[in-house]
Amino acid sequence: MMSKLRNSLCELCTALIFLCGCSNEPLQPIRSGEIWPDNNGEHINAHGGGVMYHDGTYYWFGENKCDTTSSAMVGVMCYSSRNLTDWKNEGVALSVVDNDSSDIARGCILERPKVIYNAKTGKFVMWFHLELKGKGYAAARAGVAVSDTPAGPYRFIRSGRVNAGKLPVDMDGQAVAVLDTLNAKNYEKWWTPEWTDAVNKGLIVKRDLDGGQMSRDMTLYVDEDGKAYHIYSSEENLTLQIAELSDDYLSHTGNYVRVAPAGHNEAPAIFKKDGTYWMITSGCTGWAPNEARMFSSSSIFGPWSQHPNPCVGPKSELTFGGQSTYILKVEGKKDAFIFMADIWRPEHPSDARYIWLPVQFKEGIPYVEWMDNWTLDFFQ
Repeated sequence: MMSKLRNSLCELCTALIFLCGCSNEPLQPIRSGEIWPDNNGEHINAHGGGVMYHDGTYYWFGENKCDTTSSAMVGVMCYSSRNLTDWKNEGVALSVVDNDSSDIARGCILERPKVIYNAKTGKFVMWFHLELKGKGYAAARAGVAVSDTPAGPYRFIRSGRVNAGKLPVDMDGQAVAVLDTLNAKNYEKWWTPEWTDAVNKGLIVKRDLDGGQMSRDMTLYVDEDGKAYHIYSSEENLTLQIAELSDDYLSHTGNYVRVAPAGHNEAPAIFKKDGTYWMITSGCTGWAPNEARMFSSSSIFGPWSQHPNPCVGPKSELTFGGQSTYILKVEGKKDAFIFMADIWRPEHPSDARYIWLPVQFKEGIPYVEWMDNWTLDFFQ
């Protein structure tokens, strides 16, 4: 017994010495746009992703990009870190499969994976944008997978459109009456003022009502009460939708709202500070960067108000050459958030780079300022 006690004390002392040593190590700088090596010295391959914090460790999930195609030839990668600068490759969290009858067949388009933890079920839940192999961007589905452990492997459950047969909860009786009058045959020519007005009123919501709403660029958000939300670009990328997830986070409840109808937003990233929800998005210009947009609301179901471009500094009108993907809350720091974005390189997808910058506040309004390099001691 005494021998076991001595051994335990020795192990405890060793751990304390290690932790003290780690705390004295200088913080490594974060340099946006550069090669970010993992523990194997290879550039981190987790694009369009997000970061989940669980039991003292950050887990970064993202798309594995190959050199010659943006289609999914591997799946979703996972990296882990305790300090947000040193990342360990945990391998493939969700693999595509060599079965063309599967929704996640090798060669499908699998984008924007995000993972959240369900405290009620003890499960880790991944949602992602999915396009079926060989179908281009026509499917516009949301896929879901689940795991017992943070890094996976994740088991694919299903994919599909969102909230079939359900109208948005923010569409009142008058709006539904207007919706009933809309006839797609009267708006076959897109991009006219009349067509845009009809989209604003719900033309595409009505078109997709039976089969479910389109879901492309997406993120997830878990509120303080444990309720989770799926935020995605819908209606031909013209309107954002925010949909409540079920208690197990594996399906939708049917409750959803529209944000910025006909506004042409994608790449949503969301966080909450002092009771206000903030969302940064991009316009829709393919792989090319554009000016960021920002919205706020006192309720996740809106109404949402638009603000000016939150980016400040060189190339701020192009989101520093990137596109938003996630806003990461730094644990243990008050009001500490990191804006995450991707610098896409479609001619060499695996070489796409990352932008991580601190979210700052002026008179309560968030902004993101370019920094060539910075360390986490930026956050007090």
